[in-house]
Amino acid sequence: MELSEKVVVVTGAGGGMGKAISEKLLAEGARVIGMDLKEESMKDQDHSQFTAVAVDILDEEAVAGAFAEAHKQSGKIDGLVNAIGMAQSASPIEDVSLELWHKLMNVNVTSLFLTSKEAAKYMKKQNQGSIITIASISAVRPRPGLQAYIASKGAAESFSRALAIELAPHGIRVNTVHPGPTDTGMLGQFAASGADVETTKKQIFADSVPMGRLVAPSDIAESISYLISDRAAMVTGAVLHVDGGRGL
Repeated sequence: MELSEKVVVVTGAGGGMGKAISEKLLAEGARVIGMDLKEESMKDQDHSQFTAVAVDILDEEAVAGAFAEAHKQSGKIDGLVNAIGMAQSASPIEDVSLELWHKLMNVNVTSLFLTSKEAAKYMKKQNQGSIITIASISAVRPRPGLQAYIASKGAAESFSRALAIELAPHGIRVNTVHPGPTDTGMLGQFAASGADVETTKKQIFADSVPMGRLVAPSDIAESISYLISDRAAMVTGAVLHVDGGRGL
């Protein structure tokens, strides 16, 4: 129960990766406030230490209210895991609309700004905290046709590194995790329009991992548990690849 007494906000808690992260943190003793667009997406998280909060993560006022309520109920916020994310169907750049570009940037980057901004307010008062952003190994080793998604994940990493140096004097650590191809429902969304999803997951994604398999959501959850914990007390500004060697 290494995370006992810690209060952690997990965005995107209704997704496959967010769910695995929440379950791991709960198993380690943390209290988890899951935030996602719809409360019913988190209904499987049946745990006395889990609180589901429906919030539009791109609504500044709603995000501020959700964090204020979380702090009011728990008395503190020790961690923030930004697990929310949006995929891009592989497409040549001339087929990518400006609307899609803006949507990817909003979900994958602007959301980080809004949640981290709120978390920092409370963490500064405590002079401690841990913020973790889930980005993507594609920011390091790009794939064709995912230019907008990859740009958003590169921005997510840069934002986290900038925040790490800004918040270090306040005892707040900020780190990035770059997952490799992860076996969640989101992975199939990267397939090109009309492509067979299962074939794409095997031939395009799994076969590209030197260690020979897709990353499991639990692999990501293990890294999050470490970065939230006091074992990582001097780890900040780091970029951790949990990718089975995909970035090499």
